[in-house]
Amino acid sequence: MALETECQRIDDFIDSRPMSGFQKRIVFLCFLVAALDGLDTACVGFIGPAIRAHWQLTAAALSPVFGAGLFGTMVGGIMLGPVADRYGRKTVLVASVLLFGLASLASAVSPGVGFLVAMRFLTGIGLGGAMPNSITLTSEYCPAKRRSGYVTLMFCGFTIGASAGGMLTAQLVGTIGWQGVFAAGGVLPLVLLPVLVLYLPESIRFLLLLGKSNADFRASEIVSKLVLLGEPVPALRADETVRRSPVKTLFDQGVLPGTLLIWALFFMSLLIIYLLTSWMPVMLAGAGVPLQAAALISMMHQVGAALGSIWLGRKMDRFNPQRVLAWSYLTAVPVIVVCAYSGSVKVLLVLAVFALGFLVSGGQIGGYALVANYYPTSSRSTGVSWANAIGRIGATLGSMAGGALMGIGMHLREIILTLTVPAIIATGSLFLLGIIRSGRPAPLAKAADVVSGLQ
Repeated sequence: MALETECQRIDDFIDSRPMSGFQKRIVFLCFLVAALDGLDTACVGFIGPAIRAHWQLTAAALSPVFGAGLFGTMVGGIMLGPVADRYGRKTVLVASVLLFGLASLASAVSPGVGFLVAMRFLTGIGLGGAMPNSITLTSEYCPAKRRSGYVTLMFCGFTIGASAGGMLTAQLVGTIGWQGVFAAGGVLPLVLLPVLVLYLPESIRFLLLLGKSNADFRASEIVSKLVLLGEPVPALRADETVRRSPVKTLFDQGVLPGTLLIWALFFMSLLIIYLLTSWMPVMLAGAGVPLQAAALISMMHQVGAALGSIWLGRKMDRFNPQRVLAWSYLTAVPVIVVCAYSGSVKVLLVLAVFALGFLVSGGQIGGYALVANYYPTSSRSTGVSWANAIGRIGATLGSMAGGALMGIGMHLREIILTLTVPAIIATGSLFLLGIIRSGRPAPLAKAADVVSGLQ
């Protein structure tokens, strides 16, 4: 196919065309990576009681098993985000999937809790590199007017993986043991790995920014898969300044306030989510709720998250995305109170857990779409990864706080009520972010000539 002589902006090219089957395949492959992350998260929560019984651990001694993976995810995001902006999203994503697959397999043969904690840390590093790059790739292949919807749809893989993984783990942990669950969680990423190598492309935007002949050729090959048969392949360009340090972009003048507000959002949101998902099965079991019933109640959170993320993503594409998410978190505050006081009324508890999944977990997924649209291509993976890493600090705190709060004698109701505070802070952060961006759509244009996808 002959190339057109006139160069077209990559943003204009993608925004002017409907989603092709090739682009939808990218979203689906990233969806599968997200599902593996959700599977890992849910499995650890549900096998926690089995691990605790196997080594006769206290609730506080079990906390490092939860916290190590989350801490590893934070470290992985901080380290691998800038690497992906320098060497490519696909390269880091594939390496990350390999790492967390092998580490999960090694977890299955842990001789003691110390080794398990170390393997969970390595698993977290892999997840910290895989998930942000899945979000970044999806964002960079989707048209701006539908980007939030597709990013949230892709991230539904996490909630579906967590929901299915939690239910299967609750049913199978008594048969195959917690070791078998870790083994299955290691095999699945390794099976997916060759599919990613063969069928997942590198980001066109990233290749164009490299400015090298071989990268331009690779970009043209990918673009040829986006056009119709017989249609000329356009020559594309990325109107953006490449920064030597993608990390510095996050702290540029005009960008820093938004960066800090995004970090506050992620920290508070993931603190809520991980305290609920990590300790809900243990707390319900301690209250005498059977494991299968606890699994069903926890699954409703993931179902709500999947539906909420899709609904919120579509609203974000139509309205001001910061306001959409802010109202979501604000509505979650009274729902948290209802959840805390539902007591033994299981129907009310299930509805409250579902609503929290819809509003908070769905809002968190929308937050990933928000941050992916905030930073330029040359630092987008770093921006997503670092926001996710800061969020994982909150997740680590939330997952470990459950054991600490139970250790000092707090009841389930009191623990849940404390979650109103981070929900209010997340709401305020989003309203302030909306004020900062209102009428100033391109603070990043001072850091990079043109920011793709900035709404």
